[in-house]
Amino acid sequence: MKIHGKTMRTIWVADDSWGVEIIDQTRLPFEVKTRTLRSWQEAASAIRDMVVRGAPLIGATGAYGLALAMREDSSDENLERAYTALLATRPTAVNLRWGLDDLKGRLTSVAPSERMGLAYRRAAEICDEDVETCKAIGRHGLAIIRDLWEKKGKPPRFNVLTHCNAGWLACIDWGTALAPIYMAFEAGIPVHVWVDETRPRNQGASLTAFELGQHGVDHTVIADNLGGHLMQHGLVDMAIVGTDRTTATGDVCNKIGTYLKALAAHDNGVPFYVALPFTTIDWTLEDGVRDIPIEERDARELSHITGRTADGRLETVGILPEGSPALNYGFDVTPARLVTGLVTERGVAEASREGLLGLYPERRGA
Repeated sequence: MKIHGKTMRTIWVADDSWGVEIIDQTRLPFEVKTRTLRSWQEAASAIRDMVVRGAPLIGATGAYGLALAMREDSSDENLERAYTALLATRPTAVNLRWGLDDLKGRLTSVAPSERMGLAYRRAAEICDEDVETCKAIGRHGLAIIRDLWEKKGKPPRFNVLTHCNAGWLACIDWGTALAPIYMAFEAGIPVHVWVDETRPRNQGASLTAFELGQHGVDHTVIADNLGGHLMQHGLVDMAIVGTDRTTATGDVCNKIGTYLKALAAHDNGVPFYVALPFTTIDWTLEDGVRDIPIEERDARELSHITGRTADGRLETVGILPEGSPALNYGFDVTPARLVTGLVTERGVAEASREGLLGLYPERRGA
């Protein structure tokens, strides 16, 4: 995808062949800045502080974090130390565990002297594989958008609502929930996106709106609580979101507020789709509400907000009465019964165990 006309990914190896470059997403949409990670500790901080965010990108950053650890010290002890610390940075997104487990399993099977080279190669492969996975998700989602648009008589505007950011900034390229939108745009379908602001970190207003604008996709930022009203008045043709963890039975964990949008969509007959790669499916879990760990983040994310002043400065200000406590859970769970379909790299599945096993038959009996 592009920023100011320049083709970019969200993570890549620096020109020195060992540092890891990332886009500092905490500065968007006001500034496009990159950072160079030079240790696994810096990779851990980037994940924890949401300099990088989005389940697939978190997984890739974790993998590169282990590569940086192996450059520093390829011993078993350092591998275990870095693995444990990186895993603890974000407890909800299962892609992080997947990426770390994939790399650790490969590294423990070779001699310490071979680990650094293997780690960098595999981390790069994970990134390339994610791009292809997102492209496949985009193609399957495009078929849904085209079908719904045609059934509605090809109206001059097809309205899609999304929540949080599940575009290329959340992945390596293309994205999950936004990949079908980009492909629909490029196919000439007049897609328009209702962009939830996504309080408290405003990933929709700051990231989704930014990348859609850079790509030229028609969009409008809305307050989180406006979606239901738009659905009641027939102004939403479909909703599509990403997910940080999906259970084997089709329950979906995504950014806080997703559940409320799914309820509104269900009440108004609006198709509600979830886009995800295979790395986001947690086959060990049955009940998302009961079993998925929900990250509680710093209340300051809710009590303060950052914006650009009239003279161009970035300022962070408090917005709550002094002394008022705040609660800041980062995710909620949407039960499978509210999900129209799961859009994966292998196709579209019913949000159920049988639906997922139909696409991933190798998991039967696993």
